[in-house]
Parts: sequence; C-alpha cells; structure tokens
Amino acid sequence: MVEYQMNSLLQGGCARVIVVTGKYDCKMAPLLEGRPEIIRAFNPKFAQGKSTSVQAGIWELPDEIESIVLLAVDQPRPAWVIEHVLKVHAEFDAEVTSPEYGGHGGHPIVFDSSLRNELASVTEEGEGVRAIFKNPDLDHHRVKFDSAIVRLDINTPAAYEDALSSYALLAPQKHDE
Repeated sequence: MVEYQMNSLLQGGCARVIVVTGKYDCKMAPLLEGRPEIIRAFNPKFAQGKSTSVQAGIWELPDEIESIVLLAVDQPRPAWVIEHVLKVHAEFDAEVTSPEYGGHGGHPIVFDSSLRNELASVTEEGEGVRAIFKNPDLDHHRVKFDSAIVRLDINTPAAYEDALSSYALLAPQKHDE
C-alpha cells in the first residue's frame, strides 16, 4: 500500500512525498532508499496518535513548497484523484481543498503552505487536523466527486477485504459532478 500511495502521489503531481514511518521504520527503509523524490520521516511518538505523524511530516517539508497534500497510507487514491484535487486547489487559491462525495468529506486534503504552523501544532486532544477546520475564517473549497473512492478508508482487516473487491470498480476515473 505504501508503494501504491507514493506512486499515486508522484504521478498525481506531487514533487516530493514524505513518508512518515513509526513502528515499522526498519522494514520501510529499504523501500524508501535511493528515491530522491521520497523523504523518510521517522516518528518516534507514533504510538501517541496520528497527530504526531502529521507533525513529523510537516517538519520535513522543504521550505519552498506551496501546497501540502495530506493522505494516509490506508486511504489509497488513484493518481487522477490527487491530480484533480491539486488542480482545483491551484485554480481556486483556497487555504484548504478537499474532495466530497455524497455530502461527506474525503481525502486527500490539500493545505496551502501558509497553514504549515497550524498543521505542526495539531494534537490528539485538539482533534488533530479537524481543529483547523473549526476556524470560521478558513477558506475551504470542496471538490465534488461522483466516486466513493475519495471516502475509502482501510482501518480494519474487514475493510481491507472489502477494498480488495471494490477498489477496481471505484478507482477508474469518472467525471466529477
């Protein structure tokens, strides 16, 4: 899944991909070596929650970046989804751009680099990245999709089995609404 996600992000328009590792850092290292477009960020606090991984990744970002794409490895996305969300983000010049399907938000979420400090400050107690969305002045643009692929989240073995059977149906590019 890591290899798929890295390739999708690169093919979708990301110049660099930061892979945040934790418990399986030693096993992941060989997969990430020798790829200048991949930055490995070890998170020693991985057991404390997802927000620590967001923080670890943010600290590895190159200074010159304009947009930050946030996507967990258990949310596999085809390159066309990433490319479309990035394109819309650039067109609308929003602070945050995210996909939507059926009235619900999805991933990847694209943040303007001006929100780097907010992302570096997320905590589990503060609801992680959701805290950023509580700012009433946030310029958030939603991109409507007609594919549930933007909502796919593989958090359990059962969800993984479901994804194996449904991903091929969800992943092909469809026209957005």
